[in-house]
Amino acid sequence: MTPPTRRRQHGFSLLEVIVAFALLALALTLLLGSLSSASRQVRDSADSSRATLHAQSLLAQLGAGEVLQPGRQEGTFEGDRYHWQLDVVPFADPLAARAQLDPGGPQLLDVRLAVRWGSERGQAMQWRTLRLAPRDINQAVSP
Repeated sequence: MTPPTRRRQHGFSLLEVIVAFALLALALTLLLGSLSSASRQVRDSADSSRATLHAQSLLAQLGAGEVLQPGRQEGTFEGDRYHWQLDVVPFADPLAARAQLDPGGPQLLDVRLAVRWGSERGQAMQWRTLRLAPRDINQAVSP
């Protein structure tokens, strides 16, 4: 009589199953981390795009309905989500002292617009442009 042959078992050991689950958990953690990072980048990009659209709209309206004057203005867009600050000052041209300028002619204004949103440091944008505006008559007459 021959000894009974062992039947070879097919399947995975407990150690192999544990290692497979650990690798799967690691892969899912990395995948979810990259997805959350990507969603944050998409949200930040959308916020900065909206801030740019609001800034373009505000800059396009400057001087259209009323004469652009030096000074500071502040306001908000979309309730209180986007805060903007507009500073308008006369442009300091270093060559203006040598040039013979018409005292009643237009002046060049330096326009700076800052838009910020959220509480993080990088959630702000700034624009700077020059605009031509009629000169203030009171300034032109004074010596």
